[in-house]
Amino acid sequence: MKKNIHPEYRPVIFRDAAAGFSFLTRSTRTSEKTMIWQDGREYPVIDVEVSSASHPFYTGRATVLDTAGRVERFRRRYSSASGIDRAGAR
Repeated sequence: MKKNIHPEYRPVIFRDAAAGFSFLTRSTRTSEKTMIWQDGREYPVIDVEVSSASHPFYTGRATVLDTAGRVERFRRRYSSASGIDRAGAR
């Protein structure tokens, strides 16, 4: 590999302020803001809007739309009124 062309890979704290969740990992990103971590050392802080602590998929708050049930309910409701059979043909 060529020397001095890659950004520095260093420890960084990613903080989700909405969920009150932070984690220490390594990244090439940097920030002017710093924070003292649990080990007593100071690291740059990157604020994120969504993390695993606040994302609906990971927290179990995600809702799944039942599109198949909606289509089936529509067909049952309007099939006899318009002469459309269950397959959608007239």
